[in-house]
Formats: sequence, structure tokens, C-alpha cells
Amino acid sequence: MYMKKFLLLILLAALSVACEDYLNKEPYSYTSAGFFKTEEAIELGLTGVYYNMYLDSYNFGYMVPNYVFLDQFTGMAFERNDAPPTIGAGGALDQNNTRVLQWWRTWYTFIARTNSLIYGSKDYIAGLSDKARQYIAEARVLRAFAYYNLIATYGDAPFFDEPVTVEQYRTPRTSKAIILDFILNETAEAARYLEWTAAVRGRMDKAAAYGLRARAALLGGSLNYGGRAEDYFRIAAAAADTVIGRRQLANRYDDLFTTTGQAKADARSELIIEVMYSHDGTKRTHLIGFGSASRFYGQTLRHPSSLLADTYECIDGKRIDESPLYDPKHPQRNRDPRFHATLRMHGDTCVGNTTGTDEGKIKIILNAYDDNTLQYDYNARTWKTVTNMDLNSSAAWTSFAVMGAGYIWHKMAGDSVESIQASTIHYPVMRYAELLLTYAEAKIELNALDQSVYDAINEVRRRAGMPDVSSDRIGSVDKMRQLVRRERKVELALEGLHFVDMRRWGIGDLENEHDSYGVPLKETGGYEGITEKPNFKTTPRHDLNDIANYEAYKHKLRVAVPGRFWETKFELWPIPQQEIFLNPALEQNAEYSN
Repeated sequence: MYMKKFLLLILLAALSVACEDYLNKEPYSYTSAGFFKTEEAIELGLTGVYYNMYLDSYNFGYMVPNYVFLDQFTGMAFERNDAPPTIGAGGALDQNNTRVLQWWRTWYTFIARTNSLIYGSKDYIAGLSDKARQYIAEARVLRAFAYYNLIATYGDAPFFDEPVTVEQYRTPRTSKAIILDFILNETAEAARYLEWTAAVRGRMDKAAAYGLRARAALLGGSLNYGGRAEDYFRIAAAAADTVIGRRQLANRYDDLFTTTGQAKADARSELIIEVMYSHDGTKRTHLIGFGSASRFYGQTLRHPSSLLADTYECIDGKRIDESPLYDPKHPQRNRDPRFHATLRMHGDTCVGNTTGTDEGKIKIILNAYDDNTLQYDYNARTWKTVTNMDLNSSAAWTSFAVMGAGYIWHKMAGDSVESIQASTIHYPVMRYAELLLTYAEAKIELNALDQSVYDAINEVRRRAGMPDVSSDRIGSVDKMRQLVRRERKVELALEGLHFVDMRRWGIGDLENEHDSYGVPLKETGGYEGITEKPNFKTTPRHDLNDIANYEAYKHKLRVAVPGRFWETKFELWPIPQQEIFLNPALEQNAEYSN
């Protein structure tokens, strides 16, 4: 028994090495033969796959899941070194970009591992236990997830559903519509063997299978894969509806993004797919918050943009250009509570922890203008004046103030219990809230407005403390389309979904048509000098998609990212040039050169 486990561990280690350059080395179809013929072996193989879901997600940045970076590739956020703008829009998006290659290889490595497990067990699975069949079903959902990420990013892609030789790898790309149908079939079949909520947190379950089915079908409907938009929207609505009522929203939005909150049963129910972290056993921690926080306790590598901040409604349920509650001198007042759960800006209180102990607790007033600011002294239980690290430190050039973003992320960065440099907050890849909004969007696109659509959106809004769908939207497809898109932006910010949403909705040109503007300039009075509101009605498309324009008062604003632009080819990423060298049968996406 111990020898069998030892051999399987050697196999899993070999699989990890063999897939580093999946096109350039002989895959491991021969090594897995005969290994996955028992429940124990299949479970161990699946454990290796799950481990690599965690391990493989770090090649965009040190100890930060790749999903975190996806929103930074849109107009909703940016990285500190966006000059030129990163691969969401701008000169850095080409076939030689390192991240373009890493994303491709991440998912094909993952597919190779799942293919080895699924194919290696196929001759034995019929005679094994229900638990073994559940494990293989989980692997099928994971493989479908990998293929979803590929077609959402690159479009047509090489397709393999079993281990193959190097010669077989040298094949053309398969139509994204064919791969989408594979995803839909796999998730439906796999769901039959899965429980609604996985007994082991972090594992794929029936909600994850149907959730992925809904997400993938929404992609196909939005982009009209194979001319079958209506079919795919119906599948998306039906798949999401299957989960509705089987899981639930967390009672508090904030609980979804802290360690203590995620431990609650209601938060566990909402978090359908997660990248898991822990200080127990094999230590797994991340630096998501550390790369988002104030320079008092973090590095501020990634920033939310004004486009995102200005998407949040006022508490009366109206957009900021339409609400009498909006005060441009104090933009954070009277806003959707998710604004405060997601963002921090000048004048806000920020909390963090640098050590995970009482001595490491930090509480400061974020200040974009002054050399000094206030910090709370936990020992004296009073506020004191200290040097403003966001303006006066060796690394202040990255801060929200000096760089000019005007905002920092609070989501995933506001846990004061554990060290921000060793966070174990699970990263949400799919939540029940997404499925409620997916159901609503699919029904809206089908022109099938009914009470269930309003109920789904209201459930998300009520949890946040926002009013129900307003009466003027009832029965209007255009107004409901606007609302569900707005909800997806503010509810799911920093969760990697807007990267695809921007492309599904065809609004990359709107989000990236001008510089990213941020904090008001001190020389024009700072926030006190702002009397204007953003203009959301430049065109009907801007209005529909809540895209703010700052032309009327841009001279009062700091330019955080100059030179943003968009080209139609950015709708898809290029096929990595290194992969075309290895497989000349791969055709490059339109408008990218080989």
C-alpha cells in the first residue's frame, strides 16, 4: 500500500514536470496506464489536479492568482506600471507577450493532467465505487473549466480529450463552438455524479458544474457562437435556474472577503468555486491584499479605476449623474454599500495587519494630499499624527496618491485579523450571486422578462442594501440590460469576470477610449474643487454601459494611465508565437502578425 502511494506521488510529480512545455515534450499517456484503476489511486490523482489548480495560477504575479489580474486588463482597473497600458488594451498585447503565453500553457497543462486521470481510469471506472465516479466527474468539470478559459480568451483552440503524442499535438485549432458544446455536455454529464454542495470545501460539486455550464453558455449566447445565440441563452438560463434555490447568498457581502466571514455557513453556501488557502498542513497563502493596500501596510501594485468607482449607484438606486444624493466633493457618501466594501479613497479609514498579531494592527486615514495623516494608536486608544506613507516613503511612487489612481482596493485587503503578507482568504472564482445575475441576463437577452428576472436581481441588490428594481425598468429590455450589466460590474469587481464581460458586451472601445483619470489635482482645489458630475450620455452605448466621461473637467484630474486605446483585434488574445513555432498548423487570430 505504501509503495503504491509512493509510485503515484512520483507519477504526479513527473506529470507536473512533463507539462511545463506541453508541446515540446512527450506527454505522459504511457505513464498513467494501469495506475488509475482503484478509488484510492483516482482520489490521489485528483488531489494532484486540485493542487495544481492552486499552484498553476501564479504565473502572472508572485503569490497572486491569475484571475486577480484579469480585471486589470480592462478599463475597470490597472496595474501600477501601465505605460503603455497592459494587455487588456494597448501596445503590450501581442503574440510575444509573456502573460499571453503563460495563460495558454497554464490551461493546456491543466487539461493534460485531467486527460491523464480521466483516460487512465476509463477501463476501470464502471467497476468502481460511486465515490470513484464522483472523482472523475470532478475532473471533467475541471477540464471543462480549463477549456472555457481558453475559448473565452483565444477563441478557436486546439482540442484534446485524451492524452496524445507530440505528432497529434500538431493539429489545427478546433472551432470554439465545438469546444463550447463539449463543455456543455461534460458539465451536464458530470453533474449526475456530484452532490449539490461538496462535502470537502474547494471541490467541484453539482452547483459548480451547472454554474460553469451557465457561464459558458452565456459566453456563446453573447458572441452568437455558430449563429445559435438564442439556444445558448436558453441553456444559460436553465443551468443557472437549476442552481437557484439550491445554494444561497451570504447574509453580508463583506463576509465573502475575510477569513472570519468565509467560515460562516451562509458564506460557504455562496462560494461555489474557490481557490483554497490555509495555514494548516501544506501552507498556502497569497498576497492579493498586500498588492492592493495603502503603503502603510502594502505595496499598492493594482488599482481600481474611476470608471469602476463611478459605476456604483447612490443609495437611492440612481446613477450618480441622476441622483440628488451624489456629492462630487465627497464621492463616497450616500453610495451603494458595495462601494465601501470594495474601494477606499481619500478621507476613508483603512485597516490592516502586518504580522497577524495585535501588534501588527494598522488603522489609518487615507490621505491623497497632505504630508501627514492620522494613525490610530491601539495602545493609547487615540489617533496620532504620523508621516503619510502614501506620499512620503521610498516606494510612494506606487501609491494611489502619487500614481494618481485616487482609489485602492479594499476587497480582499481589509482583513485585520491575519497578516496581509500571508493571507488565507479563499479567492472566489464563482459565487451564487453570479448565477443569479447570469440567469437574469440570459432571460433579458431572450426578451423573456418576468418576475423571476426581477427577483434574481432584487435578491442580489437587497443583500447589498440597495432598492429593488425601479418601476421604470419593469418591462424594458434596454433598461434591464443596463441594470444587470451594472450589477455584474459592482457585485463581482476584482473577481476576474469583467475581463470576459467586456468582450461579451463589445465595450472594450468605450472603456479604453481615453486616459484613465483619477484623484483631483491639489492645485485646482482637490475634491473641494470638483463641482461637476461625470457625463454618462456621450452616446447611447455609453449610457447603456455606464461609461463615464470626464472631458468637461479633466483639467482638474490627475491622469493615472495615459494613452489607453483599443483595437478590434483585442477582442481575442493572439495565439502565442512560441506555440505557433512548435505547431505551424495553428493559425494566428485576425490582425495579429506571426
